[in-house]
Amino acid sequence: MKALARQAVFTHGDVRSREKEMCHLVAYVDGSSHGSPGPSGIGIIVEDSAGGCVRIAKWIGWQDNNVAEYVALLEALQCALDRRALSLHVYSDSDVVVRQMRGDYACRSSRLYSLHWICRKLARSLEFAITRIPRERNLEANYLANSVARLCRDIPTAG
Repeated sequence: MKALARQAVFTHGDVRSREKEMCHLVAYVDGSSHGSPGPSGIGIIVEDSAGGCVRIAKWIGWQDNNVAEYVALLEALQCALDRRALSLHVYSDSDVVVRQMRGDYACRSSRLYSLHWICRKLARSLEFAITRIPRERNLEANYLANSVARLCRDIPTAG
């Protein structure tokens, strides 16, 4: 009987701590490529409902712009899942990524298909929304992505 009581207390405490960890996130994402392909980076700003903010800037090698945009979305989705978020609303200035993720456009590009498929699969784990915004409203993510791409532009291509 005592073991059951302890289990019930543990479960109750565990549920309460999980509720605190689960949150609603907003992400601003951008990918930048200086060439096609060229040195590329991603910039992501993730804001939570408690006012916390995470900024991510990553070099992703030599890619084209649409690949960089999808990698930025993928990073935001992974961040949301790592934080055990309930929902994620993404803002992006990429018309291609937004319309493909919404299902308005089919993804027929062999370069993008795997990234698109992975992003769709991860998005199903969340209450997910994606909205297209003008670049002027995505300046911080754009700055992060471009900064990394510029810093690494002198890195030679493999092969």
